[in-house]
Amino acid sequence: MSERSAKPRKYHLHRNRSAGYLPGEEEPPPSSAMLPRRSSLLKRALLSLPVLLLLAFYAFVSFSPPSSPTTSVSDYAVTTGAGNGNGNVPSLSLLKVFMYDLPEKFNYDVIKHHALVRSSPVPDDISSLKYPGHQHMAEWYLYSDLFSAYVPRPGSPVVRVSDPAEADVFYVPVFSSLSLIVNQARPANSDTPPAYSDEEMQEELASWLKEQELWKRNNGRDHVVIAQDPNALYKIIDRVRNAVLLVSDFGRLKSDQASLVKDIILPYSHRINTYAGNVGVEKRKTLLFFMGNRYRKEGGKIRDLLFQLLENEKDVIIKHGAQSRESRRAATQGMHTSKFCLNPAGDTPSACRLFDAIVSMCIPVIVSDSIELPFEDVIDYSKISIFVDTTSALKPGYLVSLLRGVSKEKILEYQKEIKKVKRYFEYGNPNGTVNEIWRQVSQKLPLIRLMINRDKRVVKGETDEPNCSCICSNQTVLISPL
Repeated sequence: MSERSAKPRKYHLHRNRSAGYLPGEEEPPPSSAMLPRRSSLLKRALLSLPVLLLLAFYAFVSFSPPSSPTTSVSDYAVTTGAGNGNGNVPSLSLLKVFMYDLPEKFNYDVIKHHALVRSSPVPDDISSLKYPGHQHMAEWYLYSDLFSAYVPRPGSPVVRVSDPAEADVFYVPVFSSLSLIVNQARPANSDTPPAYSDEEMQEELASWLKEQELWKRNNGRDHVVIAQDPNALYKIIDRVRNAVLLVSDFGRLKSDQASLVKDIILPYSHRINTYAGNVGVEKRKTLLFFMGNRYRKEGGKIRDLLFQLLENEKDVIIKHGAQSRESRRAATQGMHTSKFCLNPAGDTPSACRLFDAIVSMCIPVIVSDSIELPFEDVIDYSKISIFVDTTSALKPGYLVSLLRGVSKEKILEYQKEIKKVKRYFEYGNPNGTVNEIWRQVSQKLPLIRLMINRDKRVVKGETDEPNCSCICSNQTVLISPL
């Protein structure tokens, strides 16, 4: 397929007409010869009343209130021009993205090895391989969205360009999260060395990027690199940290590697079916539901402690379960029939069950003190979730008592708010997660330009202190045994 660039669709700001004086209207000059009599003032006032009323009517019909800031991803304009290096004033247009044509070893070859390890058939044309489902599928959805996006599409905030000179940002379509799980299906006691190495893939990617003129031009600042799994690209993250990183949380990242200012938090891909029903509590007989791995590391140790507290509570279902088709079916049934869904931390502060709960319209109960959440500029999570700090959640009886005290009316209110924002967590929704991710990228453009210009004059030196381009995120809280 021949690649061609397209002019981005322009969005114009609506300008208000300001009310003015009526044509031909003149203000009579004040008289300094004598003060007017009281009857004369009254007569003038009465004579001018029709004119004042006409002016007021004219101002009313001609005034157009300013448009309110748009948060919908379907019809907004974004400020671009940060990555093209031409110094022009940014214009209102679609986000223009140049997607690298990476060697296949960084994407489709990863899918091939994932299939081979699982003894799945591999066609001669590996580009026809299906990307396997898992909880960090944003890399596939973003790649698919850009693949044929050379013309503006209704509702999409992004257009792909084939000329790097036109680009605002440069996207690196590496399947870094899938790469991590390629060898998970290998027998643990196998004596044969694996045919695929995630570490080697990472090193090769770093070397490849280092040789690209577009990367070297601004030291990677105008690039977007996806590393959604908390362990993705862990060996080379220091070498790509200047880029805008697309991540699930900052649990495994240092403060000088990633920040809320520079990077973007992504939702996990939900792994259970979306709830198709409406708001209501009649079919939700269970008070609180959780199904997942009971034993985790680091901040996730809270799971076992919560199991001990909750497993014998009435109207509470809390089960240990690993990722499998049967577990997903059971989780779907449980979340769709529960009022609240527990979301404790995993090995890192985030976990996929939060997003499973949202698409199930099961009110999330978040027990993760260090969690960062996606799209908080447009979503107020306090309207769709209940946050409980770790210390309180581990008090016997506290959590259940809190949830039993939530009224039916409040539950319905939570559900209505969830329904409003549910699309932001649906990667397959044409007006959902993917569009919102590109909108978030567009908001980074002023910072990208700032850092590029700043790099041109800052004196480089050796220091152990984090530079000012980062903002430290919350640190994971250590959990003590009961």
